[in-house]
Amino acid sequence: METRYLIVGASHAALSALQAIRMQDAEGSITMVTRDDALPYSPTVLPYVVSGRSHPSRVALQGDSWLAENKVDFIRGAAVTSVDAAARRASFSNGKQIGFEKLLLATGAAPALPPIPGLKDVKFHVLRSLDDAIGLHAALPRTKQAVVLGAGLVGMHAAENLAKAGAQVTVVEMQSRVLAAYFDADAAAIIETAFAAKGVKLMLGAKVTQVSPAGEAVRVGTDKGAALDADLLLVATGVTPVTGYLAGSGVAVDRGVLVDDAMRTSVEHIWAAGDVAQAKGFYDEAKILNGILPSAVEQGRIAGMAMSGDAALKPWPGGVPLNTYTFFGQQAVSVGSQDAGEVVRKEADAKHYLKIVMRDNRLTGIFGINAPFDPGVMWELILRRVDLSSVREAFIAEPQKTARAIMSRTWR
Repeated sequence: METRYLIVGASHAALSALQAIRMQDAEGSITMVTRDDALPYSPTVLPYVVSGRSHPSRVALQGDSWLAENKVDFIRGAAVTSVDAAARRASFSNGKQIGFEKLLLATGAAPALPPIPGLKDVKFHVLRSLDDAIGLHAALPRTKQAVVLGAGLVGMHAAENLAKAGAQVTVVEMQSRVLAAYFDADAAAIIETAFAAKGVKLMLGAKVTQVSPAGEAVRVGTDKGAALDADLLLVATGVTPVTGYLAGSGVAVDRGVLVDDAMRTSVEHIWAAGDVAQAKGFYDEAKILNGILPSAVEQGRIAGMAMSGDAALKPWPGGVPLNTYTFFGQQAVSVGSQDAGEVVRKEADAKHYLKIVMRDNRLTGIFGINAPFDPGVMWELILRRVDLSSVREAFIAEPQKTARAIMSRTWR
């Protein structure tokens, strides 16, 4: 089988690239292959599948008719197993080989399993795919005691859903606070208090030393001397880009697939985008992984434009973190870096938090819990390096109102 454009992956980066290609090349053959036996979906919907708010049959980003309209040969349930860059050919788990002129790697990331003794000998859940979410949802009604390893976004989402289903939940986290990658100790304390009020036990600064079967349950031992029995164990200790299939391909890989500002890899006719791509960061231009939805969309668009020769291509500006997190009816937002400037405002009470970081009168980070500001607008202010010197005090006092005014005047 031969195709002009081969896209491996089917989430946000892949779909964004596809649309960019079709804007420039309406007829070139496109083949999209995904390891999931499903239509394209977003990983951000998985917590809602776990909770039951979203049915698996209704979470597709695009359907068969859209794929047909865009003249895409869509192949599901086939993981890429190897890439021969010189021969321009990729092999897949279903036995197929596909030749290509240009290749986009949008293979995403997979759960990173910690080296805990005994973990491979017990049954546990992860949450990265639609099948994972369906399995976890099915387990909720019969779960009485749950242990969650990791207090990042995935772990905290899962802990909330388990608690709402009536389980006694313990979260074990090596860091001294929850969501340490996104919030400082004062902000994290608000989230921790909300979980404690719902009966979720947080074991912070604790390391799991052993996991073993305990009848029908799983026993989790920690360096604090605790022995936790659970009928459901969820491992949510981070993710790692899916790159194993590139061994021997000549495509340069560090933590992820290394790309330039056009998302091109070290091989001229191969690009990468989304969670698998290690691209320039915004603050110091070091190559970073920035696994967020807006970055995946933009990287995919850039890759698609580069692949199809679109002259309007603008280079990747650098990755800026952006995460929104809803917990027990409250909202936490993290945009940018806490360390790339001076804290110009910080305030907190039992349920509210706001922190603004600036450098040279430009926003570099803003963080809030139940604080009124638009994360997408703040993200754009950072990316565009907007000079706020003329409205500095107004922005610090009323960030949402001031940012919206700037947007209405200058963003056309």
